[in-house]
Amino acid sequence: MKKVSSFILSLVTLALITAGCQKPYSGSQKQFTRYDRQARELLARMTLDEKIGQMIQAETTGLKDPSDIETYYLGSILAGGSADPKAGNSPEAWTDEFETAMAHSLKTRLRIPLLFGIDAVHGHNNITGATIFPHNIALGYANDPELVEEIGRATAVEMRATGIHWAFAPCVAAAQDQRWGRTYESFSADPKICGRLGAAASRGLQGDSLAADDSVLACVKHYAGDGGTAMGTARGGHGLDQGDTRCDEDTFRRLHLAQYRQAIKEGAGSIMPSYSSWNGVKCSANKYLLTDILRGELGFEGFLISDYEAIKQIDPDFKKAIAISVNAGMDMAMEPTRYREFFALLKELVQEGTVTQQRIDEAVIRILRVKFAMGLLDPDYDYKVDRSQLAVIGCQEHRDLARRAVRQSLVTLKDDDKVLDLLRKAQSLLVAGSAADDIGQQCGGWTIDWQGKTGAITTGTTILSAVKQAVGPAATVWFSPEGDITAKADVALVVIGEKPYAEFEGDRNELKLSPEDIALVKTVKAGGMPVVVILLSGRSLDMDDISDYADVIIAAWLPGTEAAGITDFLALTPDGRN
Repeated sequence: MKKVSSFILSLVTLALITAGCQKPYSGSQKQFTRYDRQARELLARMTLDEKIGQMIQAETTGLKDPSDIETYYLGSILAGGSADPKAGNSPEAWTDEFETAMAHSLKTRLRIPLLFGIDAVHGHNNITGATIFPHNIALGYANDPELVEEIGRATAVEMRATGIHWAFAPCVAAAQDQRWGRTYESFSADPKICGRLGAAASRGLQGDSLAADDSVLACVKHYAGDGGTAMGTARGGHGLDQGDTRCDEDTFRRLHLAQYRQAIKEGAGSIMPSYSSWNGVKCSANKYLLTDILRGELGFEGFLISDYEAIKQIDPDFKKAIAISVNAGMDMAMEPTRYREFFALLKELVQEGTVTQQRIDEAVIRILRVKFAMGLLDPDYDYKVDRSQLAVIGCQEHRDLARRAVRQSLVTLKDDDKVLDLLRKAQSLLVAGSAADDIGQQCGGWTIDWQGKTGAITTGTTILSAVKQAVGPAATVWFSPEGDITAKADVALVVIGEKPYAEFEGDRNELKLSPEDIALVKTVKAGGMPVVVILLSGRSLDMDDISDYADVIIAAWLPGTEAAGITDFLALTPDGRN
């Protein structure tokens, strides 16, 4: 019997896959600089308060009063991972949220529309009923730039159906340690793959023109080095997320900077600096990274947006932290709840001369240029959403695309042709494990909620449903969450894997399967049936504990809502059973 080695699915191995071709893109950084004259003309009409307001992003659920959008001239609003509308996560509720925020911004003196940002990292994933695509780790294995671009396009279309026009994606981190809780947001350990697929994602999101009705602003993240942090350097002295990347500059440039060059060439309009540090200096405070390299060397002409409350991590003195970050090159601050305080403190810093008026103007021009490029400042701009377009959310075309992405991204860790052939001809199938009928677990984190959650959190096809649909009436399918083997079948399909998590909550010291999953596989194998294991995970896991009890092991990653891609991969059709 074949033995599966530990961490067989390392991202380093995935990096060896043959590179795809990158097609040219009509967009570039020139799409922003061409609006420099209009931006400067508008800037000349603005007061200091109006300029500072453009540099602030508050959260929908963090607003003290919705009218603060007008009072503080806010340039942006975000709805974070769990910042749901009070009316729920329906497309209609999110559309209402967008329109309400935009209406407030257009009540300001200069009627400058705000940017509405959302964590759409694998589809329009906060919205109930949206198509949820496989997470980046799966797409990295598929290594198909055209597929990734199509997914970006579909995501943009579903986002714009609700009006929302800024995606905090793609993540181009090159994850070097799979114990990191954000490994599944990384395409690969290889920066070349991250750059190529990140550029494709940016093309898909932004389309041929940012002003198009079906395009959204991309935000490439997290600049830079978030995938290389050392264990034990995270907050609290343990873990990896938001930690310190410790390496020389040559290594840093090769592993963590190279991928940004490609995304910038594709015209990405915004970049999010990382929470993490490089050799002890926070990226959000590092002028060498944010200005000298990003602006001077890479030619980035869009704007920078800090991560969620990242600026306060720079220094215990919030005012000092603001000064350091803004002077380093930060253009917009994501301050979900402290936006009023940020406004007052930055104004004081300008009046005191600690932050120059020139630095403020520079930041605001960058933001305004992007807004001009997006068509938000066109005289005929209308923020009202065509509600008939809501029908595109979760449409069959997008679900078919997601299904294809799942099929292309699966990995066979352990193979037995005889068992797979038996599976395709079986007259009876046991599907075991609660994960087999759990749409939330197969989607993972950043789905409806920040951390994701198990259960029927949105619409889609679970693995169990996909199996039943694939075999039809030609075979009997039994389902047992606990692995009950009293009803013996020709073949058992056992679904195991990680429960949903995101960011630092997913940091792990070791990558073992859970005792429950190991026991489930052993129990089913004890029933005398051939066992096919489907693994749901956001990273490679150690398979040694089940290798001798599973005849076939398939890594399905975090496939999203369309598990029929798994049965397509297994070729489960009724034909062989008739």
